[in-house]
Order: sequence, then structure tokens, then C-alpha cells
Amino acid sequence: MKHNYKIQDFKFKHIIKTRYRDLDSFNHINNATFLSYFEDARILFFNRWNVNKNDRSLIVASINIDYIKQVEHPSDLIVCQKISRIGTKSFDNHSVIFCNDELVCVSKTIIVCYNFVLNKSVQVYDEIKQDLNL
Repeated sequence: MKHNYKIQDFKFKHIIKTRYRDLDSFNHINNATFLSYFEDARILFFNRWNVNKNDRSLIVASINIDYIKQVEHPSDLIVCQKISRIGTKSFDNHSVIFCNDELVCVSKTIIVCYNFVLNKSVQVYDEIKQDLNL
């Protein structure tokens, strides 16, 4: 799969430094660690919408990751994100990771708006709709 993303394509950026504990037995960053990098950036991105753990929450329904290039430690990574699709009760969070200006990983996360008090999914919040392609 060919990806032609550039850092400039994204307004939201978060810098993460790799950690020694992120290494696997092949001496590069373990594939599973990228989930944590995406999660760290996603939480900061989502804070703008005043979500909570009760009646105005978000849950991850699906994550798809394409690994493009290996990453070595130590490295400074830039995680970029934007909302790429909005449905009735869910939306797609599109994320990419760059290392030294090179694309190393691409992810699409499907997020569902959820009310834990009512124990059901709810309509996508207006603030999220306003951030489409931000």
C-alpha cells in the first residue's frame, strides 16, 4: 500500500521520544508499542472535546495499522492526527507517525461516541463534527 503523507498535511502534531523499553529482540521499536504512541497522541487530541468517563465518552471500536518502516532507538517521533470521516455515532481518527521526516506508520481508528450512564452509543458530538479534516 502506497502512502504519500507529509507532516504539513496535519494540523495536530505530538512529539514522542522512543524509550529503551520500547525495543524488541531485533533492536528496533516493537510493533505493539506504536499503539501506545497513537493512544498518547489521541488522548491529547480528544481533550479538546471535553469528554468524560460518564455521559460524554469515546470508545475505540477498531484499529488498523500499516507499518511502513522500522524505527530504531533513540528517535524523536512526530504523531500527526486528524478526523477523516464522520458517521452518525462514530468517526475515523487518521494517524501517522514520522521519524526524521519519513513516514513510518499509518493508522485508522474507528471511535464511537458513548454514554456510559445510558450504556449505549450516542450521536457524534458537535465539536467533533466541527473538527472534520482539522
